[in-house]
Amino acid sequence: MTKVETPQGTPQISEIEVLASGLDSPRKLSFGPDGSLYVAEAGRGGTGASIPSPSQPDASLFYGATGAITRIQNGVAERVVTGLPSVALPDGSDASGVNDIEFDAYGNAYAIVGLASNPANRDNLLQIPDFSHLIAIDNFDGGASWTRLSDFGAYEQNNNPDGQDVITNLYDLLIEDNTAYVIDAGGNDLLSQRAFGGKPTLETVFATRTAIDPLTGESVVRQPVPTSVAVGPDGALYVGELTGFPFQEKIAQVYRINAEGKPFVYADGFTHIVDLAFDKSGGLYVLEYDADGLLNGSDTGALIYVSPDGKTRTTIADDQLINPTGLEIGADGDIY
Repeated sequence: MTKVETPQGTPQISEIEVLASGLDSPRKLSFGPDGSLYVAEAGRGGTGASIPSPSQPDASLFYGATGAITRIQNGVAERVVTGLPSVALPDGSDASGVNDIEFDAYGNAYAIVGLASNPANRDNLLQIPDFSHLIAIDNFDGGASWTRLSDFGAYEQNNNPDGQDVITNLYDLLIEDNTAYVIDAGGNDLLSQRAFGGKPTLETVFATRTAIDPLTGESVVRQPVPTSVAVGPDGALYVGELTGFPFQEKIAQVYRINAEGKPFVYADGFTHIVDLAFDKSGGLYVLEYDADGLLNGSDTGALIYVSPDGKTRTTIADDQLINPTGLEIGADGDIY
């Protein structure tokens, strides 16, 4: 995990500092009410029950209670929640598990647990109900202790809003005005849970587009794969997309969700967006998971700054970021 120090008002790197290492599939991160930085770790799976891999046709993901949340406080990194559910390939890669942690206005902590599979596989094969849930973290420094709040996997199973394959992978969590907003990268939608009770509400669905399969030359359906949600300076929600196969460059978009819940393109020309964050001046930081496309061999991502007027883009970091997954801006303007 890396902190990037940037001079105030100048989107340029002044120093890169490693704050924590040895994390298991780190995902999103968030500052807590104590000023500490909390990192969600999707884990490394285990040797338990398995489900088919969504990305490798003949492979399986195996369950293990290896997900965690790490707290970085006063320069010390410590796992403060352990035993969270995780599935991964036997070597620990391609993990799905806890993908984000957020805090409400009262300092209560919440997290989302992904899956990247049909919810029926969770119920029938894994038999681990925590996957595809919004959960409340009951306490820190207490090992494994959380409470399931809302089953977003069941919502996908029963509704399938995008009309594509029934698949769910909760990937980004935003808490705003006592409402939890959840990005389902598998379901291609943005959902919400008001007051953390009742049933999920569908906010918007992101449309598929067409692309050319580079192997066959045939037209295929390209999934949007939303991965991130942030509140803009105008109070609207903004969503970034990764985009699915054939994993082309420069076709990922940032959407602005209007008052009627319709997504409109705010900025485009990105590659595999994985997170977003606005700074105090209204500029937008866009984090790319793989800056030259997933099929091109490189694992290098990029952090791009879009000026408040949307006219200027500056690449803040690239070679230093290897498949980055989460972005947070500190109170002092430093980027994590």
